[in-house]
Amino acid sequence: LIVVFINFSCENNEQKKKKLRDTSFTQIELGKVIVMSPSEFKEKSVNHTIVDIRTPNEFKQGYIKDAININYYERNFLKKFNNYDKNEPIYIYCRSGNRTSSAAKKISKLGFKEVYDLRGGILNWSKNNNPIEK
Repeated sequence: LIVVFINFSCENNEQKKKKLRDTSFTQIELGKVIVMSPSEFKEKSVNHTIVDIRTPNEFKQGYIKDAININYYERNFLKKFNNYDKNEPIYIYCRSGNRTSSAAKKISKLGFKEVYDLRGGILNWSKNNNPIEK
């Protein structure tokens, strides 16, 4: 029985890894955080809060239309999210997606019901020919 259980568990892990690698998947759910492709992010973030978590200098170089800047490296980063309705979706991005994965989990723990993370950050957004404001 133990051998069968271990074998079954290994297959499950391999299947999960394959799904995460499969590029046909555009949306990956990680708990309460949903990672989205640029096209999904663009379509679904309309009329919702979009937060750019890069530094102010990075933000000045270009940002997604209507995004607000909340610097991930500020001491009061999480406190600034208390100004937003936790029942409303919140869309976040950074430069390449590294900061956002950590930030999204923290924001979700604050009680936000829907946190959306732009896969690959603004670099991926731009690479997919989406507009950038300056």
